[in-house]
Amino acid sequence: MALTDVSGTTALVPKLLDMFLFDRQFISYNQCLTNQFFVFIFHIMQSFNLTILSYDRLVAICCPLRYHMLISNRSIFQLTGAAWVLALLVVLMATGLITRLSFCGSVVINSFFCDHYPLYILAAPCSDVLPNRVMSNLLPCIVLYIPMIFIIASYICIIHALFTITHPQDRYRAIKTCTAHLILVAIYYLPVNITYLFVSFIPTNIRILNLSLTSVLPPMLNPIIYVLKTEEFKVSAKRFLKRVAQRAVGPLMIT
Repeated sequence: MALTDVSGTTALVPKLLDMFLFDRQFISYNQCLTNQFFVFIFHIMQSFNLTILSYDRLVAICCPLRYHMLISNRSIFQLTGAAWVLALLVVLMATGLITRLSFCGSVVINSFFCDHYPLYILAAPCSDVLPNRVMSNLLPCIVLYIPMIFIIASYICIIHALFTITHPQDRYRAIKTCTAHLILVAIYYLPVNITYLFVSFIPTNIRILNLSLTSVLPPMLNPIIYVLKTEEFKVSAKRFLKRVAQRAVGPLMIT
């Protein structure tokens, strides 16, 4: 997740700042395809990472006795590796289909980066964009809807398991482990789903705002939400504040 956050913002934010702060709105064809590839692959991995985390929460609450057997370094490596391979294949296909198009009309992309849909629409007057349309419809299913369905199904199972927990303290502890993940799921999926579901109806500026929020907010909030909630960080922060308080008071002298 840290790698995805840092790389995703690195692929998107520098060009975004260059465009809005210095009014440099031109980009070469090869740079555009490169920008699309890296922005998309890390954007997709955000969704897959949230899906893997939901699986982790599902096993932790529904099968706590089997957690260390099901959630091992090997299993997480396999899940993460499969997610990267799938993301690479999907993005390579989407970007590769762009290379076959001819752009004979406008070259103005109505987005804040080289987005797939606004880019291939520019080639519609003089190229066959049917494969691109098919890929554009498959992308939300693979990247958004299937992972989101899995996350919803996992939390239905988690809610069912919570009702079987009789002790209130154990139930509270189980709910607490899911709050950070649920916050990130809402921040990531709500704006992007609104964009894809109503892409034909919402204004361009609203679409750009939604996509920019879902691209920037989760990477910014991940360290805050996950790091600040860890027990190790809380213990370290308490020790640091205690040392600062002791130094501020200083030694007392009795006369």
